Amino acid sequence: MVWMELSLNTTAEAVDWVCSLLNEINYTGDVHIAKYTGSDSSTSLAQDLEQSQWAFTMRLYLAQDVYTNAHIDKILNLLSPLQRTGLCDAPVMAVVDETTQEGGKNSLVHRIGKRFVVLTNELPYESEADDVVIRLKTTLAFGSGLHPATTLCLKLLERYVVPAMNVLDLGSGSGILSIAMAKLGASVLAVDNDSVAVVSTQDAVHRNGVTEQVTVMKGSLGHGSNLGHWMNMDIDNVSSIDATKKFDLIVCNILARVHIALASDFRQALCHDDTSGGLLILAGFTADYEDAVDTALRAVGFEAIDCERAHEWVALAYQLRRQQTV
Repeated sequence: MVWMELSLNTTAEAVDWVCSLLNEINYTGDVHIAKYTGSDSSTSLAQDLEQSQWAFTMRLYLAQDVYTNAHIDKILNLLSPLQRTGLCDAPVMAVVDETTQEGGKNSLVHRIGKRFVVLTNELPYESEADDVVIRLKTTLAFGSGLHPATTLCLKLLERYVVPAMNVLDLGSGSGILSIAMAKLGASVLAVDNDSVAVVSTQDAVHRNGVTEQVTVMKGSLGHGSNLGHWMNMDIDNVSSIDATKKFDLIVCNILARVHIALASDFRQALCHDDTSGGLLILAGFTADYEDAVDTALRAVGFEAIDCERAHEWVALAYQLRRQQTV
């Protein structure tokens, strides 16, 4: 079969944005992701990799038919803002006889922190004794494990999740954080207000053998059901979790405006008493929004206890202050 291939190079944070934008136009073709391996310029590969801003190469495939050109124009228009802001380069089009084969150069082994290993597809991998292996198929839901915000979250979860914890993954996306916490021994409620994300999380949970530890549902926490789609896309009405002192830990890897709006809901949903408070791990925003997020959380009784940073991205860990009443 003949395919039209669109190939583009992206920064690490752009991968999830590209997938989310494709979801917005109901793209149903294949998406293949590989580590950036350099251009075809006269520079050496080592020089190219050192100087390049690109981290990954994404390939999109569309079957050749009467609608192909219209679909390509729609995708190019969709990606143009990312190109203008330097998050990806101009897509290159080519006619190919077959798509990139799974399990070949398209497959990624992405090590995060001391223990997490994120694998694409069904790539054979011989794990080490302390590895926590997470297998994800390419999905149009946010959370590939390649975005810095997701990486920073995983590093904090590695430090704070302990067996038998009852945790909430708010905005589960691809399900990567839910799987990570379940494999560390936690019981997880994975919630997202996007149907694609819910399906992706369910698939990932089944793929990683943690169905008994992870419950997946479409919905939001508290006032989150009134905020619309967290990625600014259209959604149907979703149910709200009315949780009071239910979770030992909440992780939320979405936009800063959501963290600010849900500060009181986070506090209400976390287990706390006079001697100890629940844990909250937040990411999905850059340092430009850190002060606003921190101010909102401190106002309802949280104190910052830890953080992870990568370039402009930040992930913050909070705990409810002891003997705090609101």
